Amino acid sequence: MRTPIIAGNWKMHKTIAEAVQLAREVREAVTDVSGVDMVLCPPFVALAAVEDVIANSKIGLGAQNMYWEEQGAFTGEVSPVMLQGLCDYVILGHSERRQFFGETDEGVNKKIKAALAHHLLPIVCVGENLEQNEAGETVEFVGGQIKAAFANLSANDAQKVVVAYEPIWAIGTGKTAEPADANLIIADSIRGTLAQIYSDEVAQRIRVQYGGSVKPNNVEAFMAQAEIDGALVGGACLKADSFVAIIKGAL
Repeated sequence: MRTPIIAGNWKMHKTIAEAVQLAREVREAVTDVSGVDMVLCPPFVALAAVEDVIANSKIGLGAQNMYWEEQGAFTGEVSPVMLQGLCDYVILGHSERRQFFGETDEGVNKKIKAALAHHLLPIVCVGENLEQNEAGETVEFVGGQIKAAFANLSANDAQKVVVAYEPIWAIGTGKTAEPADANLIIADSIRGTLAQIYSDEVAQRIRVQYGGSVKPNNVEAFMAQAEIDGALVGGACLKADSFVAIIKGAL
């Protein structure tokens, strides 16, 4: 059995004070929750403050990105060494990073390897755009992203990675993939590709989230699907009540 994982990607939202308040509200609301891994991913500037709030709780902490080098003249970047010991997870390859900041499959692979080398658990995002979806290219495109992301990773390291399937056309748009369709894409493009790279046994151990306009009123439908192990939540994680409702809907 794969443990469900619900992660909230706050993106570029919340001041430090607002982040502390939100983290405090979530912590207080999930004290009795078990059976699901919970992760908050605030902006870099709020990581330390949020870590203080959720210390000694069941909630994990994640960063939204990192560079693969340990140090150097890379203005504006944050290294895995800086995150090590501060947070548990790191989101890598989000479609917004790919779209707005030119991230490539090769760079995402380097980041995954660097994260694992520094004991950080990657949440690796894959997903197609609307044009690819409508052209029937989803299976091939997402499978290619998986092959690139997991290139030269051992089976042991691969099982530490969480994959987030986020169809780009569903992120922040209010549109969602049909749960059964998302389940099929995950089964074919993601687990099927992972089984080709490693084995079916390894593929079945890797957790795969769905992301893209996940809300309290649809999370149960996604979680009812056999291949979906959680959600990477965007806008709905910015309010404690909706994020907690999503967490509880995953049980």
